[in-house]
Amino acid sequence: MAETKAWRTVLSHVETRLRSGELGPGDRLPSERELAVQLGVGRSSVREALRVLEVMGVLHTATGSGPRAGAVITTSAGSGLAQVLGLQAAAQAYSFDDVVAARLVLETAVVGELGASASAPDAASTLLDVMDDATLTSDEFLALDARFHAILAEATGNAVFASIMTGLRAAIETYVQSRAHAIDDWAAARERLQVEHRGVIDAISAGDADGARARIQQHINGYYASTRV
Repeated sequence: MAETKAWRTVLSHVETRLRSGELGPGDRLPSERELAVQLGVGRSSVREALRVLEVMGVLHTATGSGPRAGAVITTSAGSGLAQVLGLQAAAQAYSFDDVVAARLVLETAVVGELGASASAPDAASTLLDVMDDATLTSDEFLALDARFHAILAEATGNAVFASIMTGLRAAIETYVQSRAHAIDDWAAARERLQVEHRGVIDAISAGDADGARARIQQHINGYYASTRV
């Protein structure tokens, strides 16, 4: 099983249990080893999935032993996060060109709105600090990258923006990850993407709506153009 598909198996497992009501706030997931055996994936895939789920706000992980250790669910089935996880699977049927076109329209509007009110979400900057970790694999980085863009949509307070962005998350991850193999120097590409991310945040913080729109368009188009086969 490919590594990317393997960690998605873990996401699907958690989403299914959230929807069924088997999991709820305060419930603990099995250990990494138990989940790996149960789902037939490697422990590295379990760790990657748990990391993504934690960033999404689905669960909290803590090391050590005792009642607070391990991965604990922090959301309910009705919170919207379970539905978001389910939407990710359906969105993967879209073509790359359509996904990019939709992103350009949606994200230009998102950063323009945030820039007009100079409202850069703290959560986005915090996530960028996490993404500076050079030990992240390209798949890990790009999963967090998708979350960064979702945070911006959520920060507008527009539920439609947020829903569309989260529904597109799987399609976005699929095309950015599938294109990553075309990048010869991933370390340099990751650094460039981070500069672009922070440029968008800086423009928003400065109240430069036009600048934010221009930067997000350059960011999305730039990655697509540089990896287009």
